[in-house]
Amino acid sequence: MSEPENEIIQLRRARLQELQNAGRDPFAQTRFDRTHKNAELLSDFDALEGQNVRVAGRIKTRRGSGKIAFADLHDVSGKIQLIAQIDRIGEEKLAAWKELDLGDIVGVEGVLMKSRSGEISVGVTDFVLLAVSIQPLPDKYHGLQDIELRSRMRYADLIANADTLETFRKRSEIVREMRAYLDAREFIEVETPMMQAIPGGAAARPFVTHHNALNMPLYLRIAPELYLKRLVVGGLERVYEINRNFRNEGVDASHNPEFTMMECYQAFADYHDMMDLAEGAIRHICQRVNGTLEIEYEGQKIDFSQPFRRVSMRDLVKEAIGLDIPNGPNLAQAFEKHVEETLVQPTFVLDFPVENSPLAKRKNDDPKLTYRFELFIAGFELGNAFSELNDPTDQETRFREQAKRKGEGDEEAQAFDADYIRALQFGLAPCGGLGIGIDRLVMILTGQNNIRDVILFPLMKPEN
Repeated sequence: MSEPENEIIQLRRARLQELQNAGRDPFAQTRFDRTHKNAELLSDFDALEGQNVRVAGRIKTRRGSGKIAFADLHDVSGKIQLIAQIDRIGEEKLAAWKELDLGDIVGVEGVLMKSRSGEISVGVTDFVLLAVSIQPLPDKYHGLQDIELRSRMRYADLIANADTLETFRKRSEIVREMRAYLDAREFIEVETPMMQAIPGGAAARPFVTHHNALNMPLYLRIAPELYLKRLVVGGLERVYEINRNFRNEGVDASHNPEFTMMECYQAFADYHDMMDLAEGAIRHICQRVNGTLEIEYEGQKIDFSQPFRRVSMRDLVKEAIGLDIPNGPNLAQAFEKHVEETLVQPTFVLDFPVENSPLAKRKNDDPKLTYRFELFIAGFELGNAFSELNDPTDQETRFREQAKRKGEGDEEAQAFDADYIRALQFGLAPCGGLGIGIDRLVMILTGQNNIRDVILFPLMKPEN
């Protein structure tokens, strides 16, 4: 931290000590009764004008001198102007008001009015200091721009940047609307283990920990899939979970080792039903959160009002490079290199090889392929879905193939899960499963280009 900032901090600490010595410790305050949030005063001004109100929040700007002083008070709903005048608040209180620092949190009582310039304001009659800001606020003109600092000091980012607050408000709304969409279709929300004895449900490297009492290794889950399908076996025909997954992988603009997924399973359904569900959910969420089905992301318009395209990986590659590449590793590589980033409009990519889909049902017309899709929007993989494999013999064979690869050094291969095979032997109804990455969905719907900007506390190295 710079020397000027250190000097400011020292001055603020000294001021706090003076307040405490005088018996005016702001941290002794336990609560403050508000009558309104700032936004309510602005929207309901005609009905509330002239009434006594009580508001609370953080002072971010102040100005004025002599017998009148102005300040902007911010709460979670927005800001309102405060006017402290000597004839309304008295000389002693006005002097104390002028000692407030930017960043201080205050509770204010006053009259709702308009200033001479016509701005809706609270004419302060009394106030109480609720907490002092020892750290100076980020520069009001430049805010907190550095993405590293914004991610590391999210509290300061939220104070300085109204856009950040709006992003996370929208994130909450997106999750709420996802729940509402699934709840309305009779899905049951459940919780499955975050620590697992056998990591499964995805191709990924897990985080490993140790349970001391049981003296055994445990793994932070890479996916809830195998537990959710156990519940479908048990008779919960429609289940979902919105929760964290953990994958011991790299960090970049679209990847964080700890991320949020919505994963759901529906008995007596297939991957076509999952396409319909994903398309409907995303369209519903976009309309409710943004008020429109057409958005702009990175300078490109995305239209959610039109049916999402459904096309095979092979056909997409052929369109892109003019070559009909047979199904296999070369096709997947060509798709990743030439096609992924071009899929701006919502697109379901179909027909994945069985080798890359150990939990998906084989296609009846081509057993080398599976009933699987990935959903791409704005060049991101946003979702993944299967017609779930419910044949315990086939599943056991694929698990053994995956276990062999793991034994040969493939840390992302699936482990053999004998209990899951046993569960399948009780009978899993034809079943569709779907996973949607919440963080990436939030990125697209809020216009953010880095996943760290939609995760409140992304994983970062310690400062020192």
